[in-house]
Amino acid sequence: MKTIYKKLLFLVLLLPFSILAQNTLSGTVLDKASGQPIPGVNVNVQGSTNGVSTDFDGKFQLPSAKKGGKIVFSFIGYKNSVIDYNGQKVVTVALEEDANLLSEVIIQVGYGTVKKKDATGAVTVLTSKDFNKGPVTSADQMIQGKVAGLQVINGGGSPGEGATIRIRSGSSLSANNDPLYVIDNVPVAAGGINGGRNPLTTINQNNIESITVLKDASATAIYGSRASNGVIIITTKKGKAGEMQVSYNGNLQVSEIINKVDALKSNQFKDFVTANGTAAQVALLGTADTNWQDEIFRTAIGTDHNIALSGGTDNVVYRASVGYANLNGILKRDNMQRTTLGVGVTGNFLDKHLKIELNNNTSLIKSNYSNRGAIGAGIAFDPSQVVRNADGTFFQWYTSPTVINQLAGRNPVSLIEQFDNLGTSYRSIGNIQTEYKMHFLPELKAVANFGYDELSGRSYGGTAANYLNGINGSGFNNTYENTGSRFNKLMDLYLNYNEKVDAINTQIDVTGGYTYQDFRDINDGSSFNFENNRTVPAVPVPSRVNLQSFFARTNFTIADKYIITASYRRDGTSRFTEANRWSNFPAVAVAWKLNEESFLKDVASISMLKLRGGWGITGQQDIGVSYPSIPLYLISNSTAQYQFGNSFYSTFRPQPYNSNLKWEQTTTFNAGLDYGLFNNRLTGSVDLYKRTTKDLLLYTQNPSFFGFSNFDNYNVGTIENKGIELLAEVIAVRTNDVEWRIGGNVTFQNSKITKLTTTQPNTPGINVGGIAGGTGNTIQNHQVGYAPSSFYVYEQAYGADAKPLDGVFIDRNKDGIVNEQDKYRFHKPAADVFYGFNTSVSYKKFDFTMEWRGSWGNYMYNNVDSNFGTDINVLLRQTDLSNGVANLLETRFEKASDLQLHSDYYVQDASFIKLNNVSVGYTFNQKPNSSSLVKMTLSAQNVLIITKYDGLDPEISGGIDNTLYPRPIIFTLGLNVNF
Repeated sequence: MKTIYKKLLFLVLLLPFSILAQNTLSGTVLDKASGQPIPGVNVNVQGSTNGVSTDFDGKFQLPSAKKGGKIVFSFIGYKNSVIDYNGQKVVTVALEEDANLLSEVIIQVGYGTVKKKDATGAVTVLTSKDFNKGPVTSADQMIQGKVAGLQVINGGGSPGEGATIRIRSGSSLSANNDPLYVIDNVPVAAGGINGGRNPLTTINQNNIESITVLKDASATAIYGSRASNGVIIITTKKGKAGEMQVSYNGNLQVSEIINKVDALKSNQFKDFVTANGTAAQVALLGTADTNWQDEIFRTAIGTDHNIALSGGTDNVVYRASVGYANLNGILKRDNMQRTTLGVGVTGNFLDKHLKIELNNNTSLIKSNYSNRGAIGAGIAFDPSQVVRNADGTFFQWYTSPTVINQLAGRNPVSLIEQFDNLGTSYRSIGNIQTEYKMHFLPELKAVANFGYDELSGRSYGGTAANYLNGINGSGFNNTYENTGSRFNKLMDLYLNYNEKVDAINTQIDVTGGYTYQDFRDINDGSSFNFENNRTVPAVPVPSRVNLQSFFARTNFTIADKYIITASYRRDGTSRFTEANRWSNFPAVAVAWKLNEESFLKDVASISMLKLRGGWGITGQQDIGVSYPSIPLYLISNSTAQYQFGNSFYSTFRPQPYNSNLKWEQTTTFNAGLDYGLFNNRLTGSVDLYKRTTKDLLLYTQNPSFFGFSNFDNYNVGTIENKGIELLAEVIAVRTNDVEWRIGGNVTFQNSKITKLTTTQPNTPGINVGGIAGGTGNTIQNHQVGYAPSSFYVYEQAYGADAKPLDGVFIDRNKDGIVNEQDKYRFHKPAADVFYGFNTSVSYKKFDFTMEWRGSWGNYMYNNVDSNFGTDINVLLRQTDLSNGVANLLETRFEKASDLQLHSDYYVQDASFIKLNNVSVGYTFNQKPNSSSLVKMTLSAQNVLIITKYDGLDPEISGGIDNTLYPRPIIFTLGLNVNF
């Protein structure tokens, strides 16, 4: 008994000392390669339940740490770090990426998530470390050149400019080929709104956490009717538990034009007119030396700022951000001002059985579009004339002092200064999603997601009171206004059951549910003619499209080696009649993790090796109109009323419709291989695909005396796409101070029309691709056996000096005349190969990135040269002069004609390689006990382009170059501060 008492007394006396030996350890956890703080790292005392997590800036405080203990730092995707605790107050720990654990990264798929290592479809995930650096303003710019099979072509150099985005070429001819965008679990409508710019600029790029690209049908079929062209899932940043953290991102941008159209210089122009013009035309020459492109373009300056607050408790976390960008374009007066607000709140309740997540992203954009017509005028206006007359008025062509020359071009500077083209747009995307894990069966959860996407906009403007000196017939003081609104509401309801069945060593994941989405929009507008004092209102026509679907998906993962995924979706659309309203979209995919097999498990050089195969069907119904299959009448506006006596009555016009319209369907086969070698120092994937789209929704000509218009929508034709996609990244060097990564992707693609209205190859096909010059001319053609939009041209004849012969073309069918029957299909706008290459080097506090991309096998119709490259462009009339391009001095084509405009001489190789971005950054030293971060970055965008193309820029969607808004080089100085 005495012994027991002695032991108890000893413990009592020891207790104060043991308490004194327990201390609070503070510190910061950083990424070893980048020096960036890592939020959410687990910090635990080894062998104890005592532990905390790092906050937004990688900061932690661990109480009750005991001397002699070991502290373990762990985080998914990184190697564990263990330190001995000897009473130190503050530590800084650098975690190193563990490539073997990166496969555990969770990726977003339709109505759920999956581990990257268990994905069966063709899926690419990009996070902040992968995004393009520099002056990006939208999600598409962040991933340009980064994903095999994904091609992003910006529409020009204006801030917030829209882009053409294609995943595996697109599956349709005239229906919508854009991918489906899902923003925080809300599938949004394609396109923008009156007064808006690129719809993707409405999401502040600083708020984006990850972008997931779903490419094959096994990955996309769960989205059914809207996934024929792939799916892009955008997930915004969420808060982390801990003290409130503040993050600031800002930059200053300077944009400079680097290439201009080679219009005739003033001396060339004067010499040409003097040598070839009449006396009256020579007399029209001025004495100035004006470079009109210099007059309309400028050095542009812009700024972009974003500040975010985040934090929370163990149960509720939040993140809120506000951003403001004021970006000037290189075209004078071009400006975009964007204000954004992002809010996200996530709460876990009922012992983490109930999760509620709220997200909202709102933007307000004000635009001054300037006048794009000035770009073409800057090429064509007489360079021998002054910008302004001696009295301060703009130089213009007149037939008399009081009569404007209606046929002549307009002064480019006046088009900018005396025209207003303005716009405002508002967008709000939000959702509330609840997940409830059943208390009686935690493996079963019910998910309800309610979301909306609201857009409204206004475009307005007009001419100044002194436009063309206010002369009658000049259109001075006119105004216009167009408004639009769209509202999209969403409801997803589904159940998910996920359980490991040990008896058969199989993980089962089953999802099934219902989704409802409703789209409503209305457009209105009016124009006012000042001279006639008359307002012409538009006819507001509201429209509505409703989509409803039932879906199910099952995943089986057997022995962590064999994976089977099956999905099914039944979609209904209000666009089609009841007989054709519903369609079914199944998909199946399998995967085999070879590295888990006994014959490879012990091969040290193979970190991961997975074979994939998939098949699926997706649908398309988005043809741009809401009621293409039911008979409707359109009421006339005030300019088309019928008079009876003194009264005017509106008329009704029948609209075209086709009650037999049905779903366009795309069947995709995909085979893939994912690999990781040498401890995942080399990773990548290979994919082969074949897509066949049948019952193509095609807007084409009606038969004679049929229907209520010349054109209507039909289900005709089949198109076939094939391709190979290669993606790889290698960590060439990794030491304590240096890391060098090299990555790239290559896509080989081929598209061919196999059926239109007939399967015969020698029919006229369908003409598309409108061009400037003449009236109603097209340069491209859809035809069986050829790529979509192949150029349809005459074969130019050349002389012994290798120069084109004016008006001489090859009689290809040998009938003695050159006519429409001698046209042939010559190349195509789509590339055979496109690729991206990037490299990044980090050395201590410095980092460097460089990104290249390019294409091969794509051709461009040079509509600038064909439209401005003949003698008659300069010497058309005796009352005024117009400029041309330098190409007319090479060809000396005398006049524009149908043959000249359709010459294959203007179809040029537009293959290119572009240095898209170069960036250098420096992270300033951090104090050991501080989680603050200061980083400065200097970058340049659109640095260099190498090409044989004669025009301004070889990268133009659709393959027709007609006065593109030039893409400038943009220098950016950026600052990132976390505290």
